[in-house]
Amino acid sequence: MHAPEPRPVESGTYPAWDGALALLNRDLAATLPDERPLRLLALPPFQPDEPDYVYVALANGEWHGNCLPPESAADPAAALAAVTEAAQDTLTERLWQAWPVCPDHRLGMHPREEDSTLAWWCAGKPGRHALPHLHAPVGALDTTVRPRRPHRKKHRPR
Repeated sequence: MHAPEPRPVESGTYPAWDGALALLNRDLAATLPDERPLRLLALPPFQPDEPDYVYVALANGEWHGNCLPPESAADPAAALAAVTEAAQDTLTERLWQAWPVCPDHRLGMHPREEDSTLAWWCAGKPGRHALPHLHAPVGALDTTVRPRRPHRKKHRPR
C-alpha cells in the first residue's frame, strides 16, 4: 500500500484560507517575483470522520511543516495567522532562504499581531538607528518592497 497523493483544494472549499492565501501570494509576488503562487493541497484523513489535512504548498506541490489547524478555517483572523505561518515555513524550508526579508535590514521578518492586524515585523540590527519595527501588514508588502532585479542595467555617470 502506498501513501495517498496530495490533491489541489478547490477554490471556495475554505473561503477564509483562500482569502489569507491571496494576501500571502501578493506578498510573495512583491518579494519573490519569479516564484509562482502558493496553493492549498490536501491529503485525506486517517479516519473517515476527520477533516482533510490541508497544507500550504509551492506551485510544484512541495510543502514543509504541519497542516493548517482545521478550526482556523472558520475565522478570517485565525486563518490569516495559520496560513501566514505555514507559507513562511514552506517558503523558508523549500527555498532555503528567509522570507520575507526586510529591505532596510536584510533580515527575515516574522508575523506579529498589532492592533488587531497581522503585520510583518523586523527585529532590526544592533545599533543606534536600527530599531525593531513593524514593516507592513501581511498582504501589503507590494506597497513597500521593490524586488531586486539583478540583471537591471546600471546607469553610469556621464
